[in-house]
Amino acid sequence: MSALDDTPRSYSGALLVAIAVALLAGVGGLIWSYTLSSRLSGQEAALADAKDQNKKLASDLRETDARLKVATEELGQSLGLTQKQMDARAEEILRREKAVESAQKQTAQAVTGLSSDVSGVKTDVGGVKTDLTKTQGDLATAVSQLQSMKGDLDGHSTLIARNHDELELLKHKGDRNYYEFTLTKGQTKPVGTVSLQLTKADPKKNLFSLTVVSDDKPVPKNNKGVNEPLQFYSGKDPQLFEVVVNNVNSKNQVSGYLSAPKSAPAPVTVP
Repeated sequence: MSALDDTPRSYSGALLVAIAVALLAGVGGLIWSYTLSSRLSGQEAALADAKDQNKKLASDLRETDARLKVATEELGQSLGLTQKQMDARAEEILRREKAVESAQKQTAQAVTGLSSDVSGVKTDVGGVKTDLTKTQGDLATAVSQLQSMKGDLDGHSTLIARNHDELELLKHKGDRNYYEFTLTKGQTKPVGTVSLQLTKADPKKNLFSLTVVSDDKPVPKNNKGVNEPLQFYSGKDPQLFEVVVNNVNSKNQVSGYLSAPKSAPAPVTVP
């Protein structure tokens, strides 16, 4: 009898638990539904507000377009232009702006290229200056090695050239004019603005005698040695000239050069 009484009570307890769980689930569902509904309402409100803003913007845009159209029409009427003409002008302005931009780019590129060229030229000029400085230094060194001899007229010392190469150095120095010659015995030879006559030559002793004819006056230079400056004055305003014989080639021939001042008259050339 006691066993039968306990069975219904057990079923009643399980039922209570099931009901409690169902109630909790229902309450949870209600809470979730309320939360979801609140969120959805918020989203709908935001969406509605966005639609209102879009409508307002669309309205403002239509109003702006209308005003712009009116302004354009008024401008066209004031200028006597049609819409098509105004569009054409706008396109022309755009084309000009693009052309200006393109020209500016090309100019900038040209300037950049020119700057590069100028830099290259500066480099080349610097190289030329360096070479010129070196050449001048070499020339100065070579000239300093030339022999200085006293002339036969007043003991004035002067640089002389002992051969053709040294004579080229003197020419590059640029202080005087130089005329090379070869004299044959018995002949009168014009050299520069004077004439020279060989009268004697001794190749064994390197001695010679010659006569300088200057301003129609003979100036004898007898028993002179090679590389000795033979000095004389010539010209309306007398200036110092020098004759230097570098070689006694034979009994009948000598060779050397005449040194004349830069300001002396140039020799007359016969065509």
